[in-house]
Amino acid sequence: MNRIKNKVISIVGVLAIVASLGFSAIAGPRDEARVQPQSEKVRKQLVTLPYYGVFDNLAFKIDGGVVTLYGQVTRPTTSKDAQRRVAKLPGVSSVVNNIQVLPLSSFDDQIRVRTYRAVFGRGSLYRYALGTNPSIHIVVNRGNVTLEGIVSNRADSQMAYIMANGVPGVFSVTNNLRVQREG
Repeated sequence: MNRIKNKVISIVGVLAIVASLGFSAIAGPRDEARVQPQSEKVRKQLVTLPYYGVFDNLAFKIDGGVVTLYGQVTRPTTSKDAQRRVAKLPGVSSVVNNIQVLPLSSFDDQIRVRTYRAVFGRGSLYRYALGTNPSIHIVVNRGNVTLEGIVSNRADSQMAYIMANGVPGVFSVTNNLRVQREG
């Protein structure tokens, strides 16, 4: 009788371990799958803003139901619209808006145009300006240029940096371009 009892206890123990492993394996991908579409929905809301363009840069972080917005924009309405749109998404409990509205400056506007022409006007970098949402964003704040976005390779990142650095009136250039993973 003890032998049968021990076997039943062993079988129940093994089943309990297998069941707990199965539940944890199921819960992991579901949580990740739930966050991924939410992340994609937030991204879509940001890149489809009416005045979001090459001279703006937006980023976000999701922590549970709280979405924190980051970046720099040239218009105050872009910041407000981003917050309003993201707040309407299902599953978003609150939005922390850390978007910096860049100061109005004709000097910065001139640098923006000159940097755009320098980066996208020559060589093979023009392809990054194509489409409604360019993959290179040029942020100008008080004469300081920051390049944000994604490029195909390291050479394109360096070329964009060199071209922006040669623009008259630019005080400094920060290259935050990320190289897209190959493969």
